[in-house]
Amino acid sequence: MFASVLLQIVQTTQGAADTAAKAVNQLPALTQPKEESFSLGELIVKGGPIMIPIAILSVVAIYIFIERYFHIRRASRNEANLMNNIRDFITNGRIDSAIAFCKSNESPAARMIEKGIKRLGRPLKEIEDSIEIVGKFEVYKLENNVVILAIIAGIAPMFGFIGTIIGVIKIFHDISLAGDVSITTVSAGLYTKMVSSAAGLLVGITAFVLYHWCNIMVEKTVQKLEHSAMEFIDLLQEPVK
Repeated sequence: MFASVLLQIVQTTQGAADTAAKAVNQLPALTQPKEESFSLGELIVKGGPIMIPIAILSVVAIYIFIERYFHIRRASRNEANLMNNIRDFITNGRIDSAIAFCKSNESPAARMIEKGIKRLGRPLKEIEDSIEIVGKFEVYKLENNVVILAIIAGIAPMFGFIGTIIGVIKIFHDISLAGDVSITTVSAGLYTKMVSSAAGLLVGITAFVLYHWCNIMVEKTVQKLEHSAMEFIDLLQEPVK
């Protein structure tokens, strides 16, 4: 009888242990926090209305950079045969053919040289001045709208700062309504403050980099134009064979 009672106690203890083990195994599943997905769109919305002008500035900056990038690339094409053809035309006295070739080329260097060819027969200083005037105009066209990138680089962080102020105001407003300070109370204002500041800085830094990128491309193109102009002037000063 004692043995049967002991066996019953052991079985009861083992059953309780099994039940406790199952409860422990199920405990993480019950207490594990639910993971929430967080998309970029939701983050932008939490930035508040100030994100609208920041987004507009980002679109404008990207559009201007892409348009300027391809325009400057076209203008800076290496016209390897330009001066060779001009040299042959001028040496053979085919001035009209040289002018027609420059018109068909449609590059800043060709337009500069075309102006110089049209001034042939006049003093060399006058030819140089006419080429310089056309060159300045071509550089102006290359730099067109690039300064807008610098403006965006300056004002985008300012919009982010405005968003920071709006976020702080929202925090104090929510606290005054709730009557206490908690994470739930200040979270909306913090989102507006942090997201708008980060977005403004991101757009500003990007526009700043794109602005200097365009300036570097323009400077390289200007160096090519100056080289072409010098080649043409040297050609005019070569002795007639």
